[in-house]
Amino acid sequence: MSKTANFAGVDLGAESGRCMLGCFDGERVQLQEVHRFANTPVRISTGLHWDALRLFHEIKHGLGECGRQSGGTLAGIGVDTWGVDCALLGDDGALLGNPVCYRDTRTAHMLTEAFRRMPRAEIFEQTGIQFMPINALYMLLAMQTGGSSILDSAATFLMMPDLFNYWLCGRKACEFTDATTAQLVNPRTRAWATPLIEAFGFPRQIFPELVEPGTVLAPLLSEIAAEIGVQGVPIIAPGTHDTASAVAAVPAQAASYAYISSGTWSLVGVEVAQPVINAQALQFNLTNEGGVAGTFRLLKNVAGLWLVQESRRDWALRGEDFTYAQLAAMAEAAAPFGAVLDPDAPDFAYAGDMPAKIAAYCQRHKAICTREQRRAVALHL
Repeated sequence: MSKTANFAGVDLGAESGRCMLGCFDGERVQLQEVHRFANTPVRISTGLHWDALRLFHEIKHGLGECGRQSGGTLAGIGVDTWGVDCALLGDDGALLGNPVCYRDTRTAHMLTEAFRRMPRAEIFEQTGIQFMPINALYMLLAMQTGGSSILDSAATFLMMPDLFNYWLCGRKACEFTDATTAQLVNPRTRAWATPLIEAFGFPRQIFPELVEPGTVLAPLLSEIAAEIGVQGVPIIAPGTHDTASAVAAVPAQAASYAYISSGTWSLVGVEVAQPVINAQALQFNLTNEGGVAGTFRLLKNVAGLWLVQESRRDWALRGEDFTYAQLAAMAEAAAPFGAVLDPDAPDFAYAGDMPAKIAAYCQRHKAICTREQRRAVALHL
């Protein structure tokens, strides 16, 4: 029998996060959720931001619990998060401002500005990534066109999982799978798309080394190790985009298969050996996100549970706090086919009073219009 080992995994989605303990007994891995926490963006005068420090606090709490339940012996720690969002560090390594959430409206018109600087086909040729205004490319563009002092002061660009890895181990690096979601990486060369970066006027020097999934980054910082009660643990970059890790875990036996990975978004696609960058992929707005073990995920991003999640958040603010089990029961009890809505419509792209947006959409399309919760959830699903 092979050596046994315990690993801690941190999985952050756009609505919640969890810390998992994986125990390998030589033949099988047993997974146990040891800590779950909310991930709620915060709106302030400068826009909608992720509460990165609170998330890191929760990560440390969860890792400490993993350490306690494993007797203080962890063979490795890995972190994945949602894609597309980024953070900027100053010369001293300090975080410059709270990372902006991709649901912030500042990127709403950035595709038009981007195509003014570089044709759509050329951007796709260099990156192979689906055009969505939420990609980090357009967040940087919004900072640039808005005269952001943060971008001018930046010394290092990191994606969100890379930020947490940096805080855990002190190494500044961008893992490949998540970096591709920024629409700033050339999938053919597996390097930053320097011609695109320079054409957009972004400082090339802020983009750090790209590392492959499975890279051992560095040991856990001693001060954090002392705080959470584990010592000498390596921080390992998995497929740090949560979908990359999810697809790597698909128990498929055949080489050719399709998958649907559902959360805030639903990712529908296949795993391929090489990126598919051609006129047809561009026409259908497909994406080639980096995968594990040298693969690529040829897929389409479509709306998942975002409308349900955002409506649930809005109802909770009004004192109506429903569980997902309650919402599912409401949907089941609702009369079917009162209306049909397009969850990918621009109406629903950004945060804020989702029930009202759905009601307005239905009214505009002359469908049955209601803000009753059970009907609204049935429409979402």
